[in-house]
Amino acid sequence: MARAMKVAIVDDEQDMRQSISQWLALSGFDTETYSSAEDALKSIGADWPGVVVSDIKMPGMDGMAFLKKLMSLDSGLPVIMITGHGDVPMAVEAMRVGAYDFLEKPFNPDRMTELAKRASQSRRMTLDNRALRRELADGSTIMKKLIGTSPAMERLREDILDLGQADGHVLIDGETGTGKTLVAHALHAVGPRAGKKFVVLSCAAFAEDMLATRLFGPMDEGGQIPLVEDARGGTLVLEDIEALSQPLQARLLTFINDQGTPAETRIVGICNDHEQGRTVEDALRPDLYYRLAALKITLPPLRARGEDILTLFTRLGEQFADEYGCDAPQVTAQEAAQLLQAPWPGNVRQLINVAERAVLQNRRGSGSIASLLMSENEEAGPTITTEGKPLKDYVESFEKMLIDNTMRRHKGSITAVMDELCLPRRTLNEKMAKYGLQRSDYL
Repeated sequence: MARAMKVAIVDDEQDMRQSISQWLALSGFDTETYSSAEDALKSIGADWPGVVVSDIKMPGMDGMAFLKKLMSLDSGLPVIMITGHGDVPMAVEAMRVGAYDFLEKPFNPDRMTELAKRASQSRRMTLDNRALRRELADGSTIMKKLIGTSPAMERLREDILDLGQADGHVLIDGETGTGKTLVAHALHAVGPRAGKKFVVLSCAAFAEDMLATRLFGPMDEGGQIPLVEDARGGTLVLEDIEALSQPLQARLLTFINDQGTPAETRIVGICNDHEQGRTVEDALRPDLYYRLAALKITLPPLRARGEDILTLFTRLGEQFADEYGCDAPQVTAQEAAQLLQAPWPGNVRQLINVAERAVLQNRRGSGSIASLLMSENEEAGPTITTEGKPLKDYVESFEKMLIDNTMRRHKGSITAVMDELCLPRRTLNEKMAKYGLQRSDYL
């Protein structure tokens, strides 16, 4: 569950800061009070997870000096200023400096709550965006999101590391829901452009005129620039690239050719159109296709990733269980076989839906994974693939999942895992070695 956002209340008047604190606490905020700006600055710095409410007139460092100091530490920190009667010009100056908003005494407590909620939403979005930017700049972090030990995923990670260092444009293909945009993020994060702009545009989301304007300009809105300029020096990702009209494909090709070699801005095209008998090569101009497809990545469908399905389902179940504050569902051998045999037309995106619904069912104490798979695939045909596998493969996949789950639950305690699974130490060690499980990964 999302944690309550903090609110720091800074006021030299004890009654005022206590009344604001009590009111906001009743509204669900985690409040902290400070009698001076100097005390508050000991706790509040860059990336502080909350909102500041401060009086303007205080002894020592006043509210304006406090605001300027906070803005120098973190210009994205929302600061709500409280002013006395007749201090509106000072409040206007505070807004110019960077205050989020101001309240004039005496103020309506409901107005304070409304402002604090809006400021908290803004702060949470700012911090999330910063975390995402840091993540995108850290190739090792984002590569860890490409979970799986199947040969298909091992090859995919190797391709990303190789092509990430290459300079050319890239075409990413694969069925819907396989994680193509995540792979584009990873290509950017592991390459020399990691610290530069990463811009994503869905070509299918706009009419042709609007799409042309957003891509190439001219932009009517003040301050906005075309995306080919915004992404300069970095990576421009075009989702649904097959939706580009022939004239726009020609303009994109001209932009690519005008850059020369090496390219200043890398273009990553993502194809999501997989109608029967139709390929991205059919949808793109041949000259554009061959400029992009010189470096091509095709993502494996989930059904081709074997026991990765169980690993992903387990990890997703743990994440949703933590979010909903309940236990993750325990997968039986029969359910493991059903997960492995399902066709997964929606791939990882569909698996995420099934995992979340399985957690919600488990919280209610009803339902089964089999029923979820049936309802997910009613319109897609049979819920079991026709491609058979030896029983030994199913048994080994389930066995690996069971040991992995138990090791994670007991944080690498070999003794606890031996007791729960009734396995001698030597047998457990042999099976962990067989499945590539390292105790150090669970500590």
